[in-house]
Amino acid sequence: MSQQSFVNAKQGIEAHTNGSSDSFRSTKRFYDDANFPKGFKRCGDFTSKEADLLEQHGQAMKDLAEAKQLPCNVDEDQFVKVAQGILPASTTMELLWVKYCRLAKGKPFYAVVGTIHAPASAKIEIEFDDVEDDASDTDESE
Repeated sequence: MSQQSFVNAKQGIEAHTNGSSDSFRSTKRFYDDANFPKGFKRCGDFTSKEADLLEQHGQAMKDLAEAKQLPCNVDEDQFVKVAQGILPASTTMELLWVKYCRLAKGKPFYAVVGTIHAPASAKIEIEFDDVEDDASDTDESE
């Protein structure tokens, strides 16, 4: 396969994956060391293809989701609507971003049965018996 044929094949694969070859372009690789310190490939939550797509296009997806970058085509515009929760995810990139966001939030915490977790703003009032009354009762009887 010639070099030009290889480049054309790669662009065709990218266009099929992303919708068009101009979608989700970024000059930086995307890493999330806070939530995935071992990397996307080694965390076990993403397939190899998903991890590669996240590393290559994740920064552009993050910028689009946070409105730091404006969408430049229909695919990115639809992605922004999915990130805002207006539309359900349907393309590979949208499904991948939804999966990333869900996993980045962390695993749910389950409490032991019988424990009560009151909200921090709730005031808990505890009534105490008068200790002085009890002490004076015992002093009088002696």
